[in-house]
Amino acid sequence: MRIARDQQLDGLRAIAVSAVLYAHLYAADGSHWGAHVGVRLFFVLSGFLITRLLLEARDDPQFERAMALKAFYSRRALRLFPPYFAVLSVVWLVGLESSEKVLAWHALYLSNFWYALQDAWTPWVLGHSWSLSIEEQFYVVWPLIVLFAPRRSIASICIGIIVCSLAYRFYWPLTGKPTLARDLLPLASMDALAAGALLAVHRSSGGTLPRWMERCWKPLLGISLLLVWVKAVPTTPVLEWLAWIGVEVFPLVPLTLLVATCSRGVGGHFGRLAKSPPLTALGRISYGVYLYHPIVLALFVEAQAVIPVNVSDQGAGRLMVVGTATLILAAISWTTFEKPLNRLKRHFPYAPPQANSAREPAAAEGVRPVHLTAPVECGRALQYSDN
Repeated sequence: MRIARDQQLDGLRAIAVSAVLYAHLYAADGSHWGAHVGVRLFFVLSGFLITRLLLEARDDPQFERAMALKAFYSRRALRLFPPYFAVLSVVWLVGLESSEKVLAWHALYLSNFWYALQDAWTPWVLGHSWSLSIEEQFYVVWPLIVLFAPRRSIASICIGIIVCSLAYRFYWPLTGKPTLARDLLPLASMDALAAGALLAVHRSSGGTLPRWMERCWKPLLGISLLLVWVKAVPTTPVLEWLAWIGVEVFPLVPLTLLVATCSRGVGGHFGRLAKSPPLTALGRISYGVYLYHPIVLALFVEAQAVIPVNVSDQGAGRLMVVGTATLILAAISWTTFEKPLNRLKRHFPYAPPQANSAREPAAAEGVRPVHLTAPVECGRALQYSDN
């Protein structure tokens, strides 16, 4: 039985959310590690896992488009909506930063458009929801493409999206000044999502990675790491634009190759680290960590007067206190709230389960609650993971 929830991909989720926590809680220089590395790694992972899931559903001999769409949207809602709307409820009840005045934008997953229109991170406590909105917008449209478009055209669609996203980036220097819209509108992130999707399409056809990726990922990684750290260095406007384009574009190939490698399993020290229990545990609760950490930060900042450690400024104190509290909250949320809701996904199979139930009752009963056993050819069982 192939388990689609790869341990090493959980490890990558942990690395991604750690980069976000570092940028938001510790780094004082507007670090690129959060939005340009951590979040984009999340996007590549999402594009890969969601597309792989949909292609596997499409390949099922009992595939029905209407049933697969219903399953996808229902399971996504069960996974994402309860914690997200719980956070919005807390923000509304507590009245953090008067966020209740714009909750409708966030409730409709239009946070990225709100901040782009304002050209300001107000209210900042919900600023991280821009990426959640991007993903939700992707989830609404992408299943329709994967399940309805001709199979042979999906790879071309992915490439077209990546090209449009790159063109979008080179358009912005012509506008004269940077705005939040350059990072927050959907096209700014669709290249990473489409790169992950293209990887899934490529894998489904049994192909190997292009040789050019294997040849150029090391120099691209080196340039990316240099650009990630260059933000604190004063530059001219032209160099600033070039650095911004570079830090968005150059990491894409290394991040995609990283997901490709870990999805098949990598050995050595990195492989053992990626699937180590602490990292896989953090990866499992990474959605909660990402979702809750700004709320926890806002509450601790308001209570600074009674906290002996400085949590009002970026630094070790903030990372230690807020980071620890966030991990505890996310772990409790996963165990008592999110995981039980995930069990309801069994009511939304991607394909009719009857054909397999008589042949493999033991396998079906042995599946972990967060997965779905669906019938495939030759009596094999496939575990779908959409966490």
